[in-house]
Amino acid sequence: MKKTLLLFLLLHSIIALSQQRDKRVREYIPPVRIVWQQGDTLIKGADNLLLPGNGQADMSNTNLCVLRSTESECSALLLDFGKELQGGIQLVTGMPSSSTPVEVRIRFGESVSEAMSDIGEKGATNDHAMRDFTVKLPWLGVMEVGNSGFRFARIDLVTPSTELHLKEARAIFSYRDIAYKGSFRCNDERLNKIWQTGAYTVHLNMQDYLWDGIKRDRLVWVGDLHPEVMTINSVFGYNECVPKSLDLIRDITPLPSWMNGISSYSIWWILIQRDWYYYQGDIRYLKKQQAYLTDLLRLLISKTDKDGKEQLDGHRFLDWPSSENKEAIDAGLQALMIMAFRAGEELCAILGEFDLATQCNKAAKKALKASSKVQQALVSSSKEPDAPGSKQAAALMALAGMMPADDADSKYLSVNNAKGFSTFYGYYMLRAMAAADNYQGALDVIRRYWGAMLDLGATTFWEDFNIDWLTDAGQIDELIPEGKKDIHGDYGDYCYKGFRHSLCHGWASGPTSWLSEYVLGVQVIEPGCSKVRIKPNLGDLQWVEGSFPTPKGIISIRHEKKPDGQIESSIKAPEGIIIVKD
Repeated sequence: MKKTLLLFLLLHSIIALSQQRDKRVREYIPPVRIVWQQGDTLIKGADNLLLPGNGQADMSNTNLCVLRSTESECSALLLDFGKELQGGIQLVTGMPSSSTPVEVRIRFGESVSEAMSDIGEKGATNDHAMRDFTVKLPWLGVMEVGNSGFRFARIDLVTPSTELHLKEARAIFSYRDIAYKGSFRCNDERLNKIWQTGAYTVHLNMQDYLWDGIKRDRLVWVGDLHPEVMTINSVFGYNECVPKSLDLIRDITPLPSWMNGISSYSIWWILIQRDWYYYQGDIRYLKKQQAYLTDLLRLLISKTDKDGKEQLDGHRFLDWPSSENKEAIDAGLQALMIMAFRAGEELCAILGEFDLATQCNKAAKKALKASSKVQQALVSSSKEPDAPGSKQAAALMALAGMMPADDADSKYLSVNNAKGFSTFYGYYMLRAMAAADNYQGALDVIRRYWGAMLDLGATTFWEDFNIDWLTDAGQIDELIPEGKKDIHGDYGDYCYKGFRHSLCHGWASGPTSWLSEYVLGVQVIEPGCSKVRIKPNLGDLQWVEGSFPTPKGIISIRHEKKPDGQIESSIKAPEGIIIVKD
């Protein structure tokens, strides 16, 4: 009897461990407007779809949207749910005279024009997530379909000579119900909205794992994770999706392979581990990385020549806009190696790997000494200061100490304002501008570059954006007028051409963590936020206030600029946190 009971408990434990509880919630959101409809005489009561709804079919047959079709014409609607969402759509039907299932075509879109497109048109695709498909709806029932990133949904009646009674068409919003513990407010509402949009962009990508995009690619790309993790540190604090994603990519990447096949992405894994430990202070988690981390550092050391020049193989990559500039990539990878060795020295010292810490120290110094030749090659290759890719490389070189931050800023980063910025590496460009004390210039770029996406109707930040696209650009939340460019369908490059371009990409959230770190001024200087420096840089702002999550609780902060230009600060920190004012 006891053996049977023990066997039962053992089996029960094994089953429990193999099951995963989904920590996301589902929220049902009605559309906020009908953008477009086809067959006006075939549609009746479309505005009823804007009512809240309850997800329940009933026999009252009231407040319905009735869509009809003939042998030659079918009706259609384009719905706007007001903001980018991750999830699907719920369709609740009524009871027309025929109980035969009715076929409809559903097209999701991150822009109006994408929702109106066919597969293959301007890069429209079903890659990674189905966003264009047909489904049969039941008579007097409920159907829930879809799993993608979208704001707009087009519904076409496909079955000829039929009638569809549609009671509700609500978006199914799937997300982690977590608190925004961090906050940022200042006297410039544009900056406030940019901070919030960056936070929301990452929040949408915090699904089962931490993705780079909710439409495409829906994958764990390690380089992409670094800006996302820094935003999570500033907004949400600890969240399981970060270590879960870091562990996933570690476990599927046996050394000497590179994470995602990209050598720099294995470097980003080290840099994330360093930052995650400083912000969260979880020594037990860090120790679980020890074996892989130390072997990876030894591999990186082996990928330098006798002079300290990096010899990385695999896909040599910084970001897409710089991907055709070999000199920029060489310079950027040299900088990342220096940063990796420095982070490795810190982590190895914490883990008691003192011999390897010494090796990392020597490797960093040798790589820095070798960097002058790399820097000269970049300068010689640039025909103009804002040549493609030079801002990416200059930012990393400044952060690694390969180039004085003032030079990087004046010769590259601040030239032509936001021209040459990119969504991923824009974060490091902003950090390098801060290293040069050009906080005002960075604020201006944030307003201009990330603010431009908001001006075009964005509710999340995009996979890529080029300031040159603004000329004659139409809104993403409207049908494109004649004579205007479709900024979603007409632009994009590399893997994100046209509608394949993701309009919700977590790597574009850089201003959120940057504003918290450099304007609100929260800089973590000891692991677990045990010691935090508060160093505000208001630029042209009159005041800023906000909060910052730590493992010990929330830090509340307000800075106000006085008539003489001095900053008066009010700071409330939890017990156990040492605040250093600067």
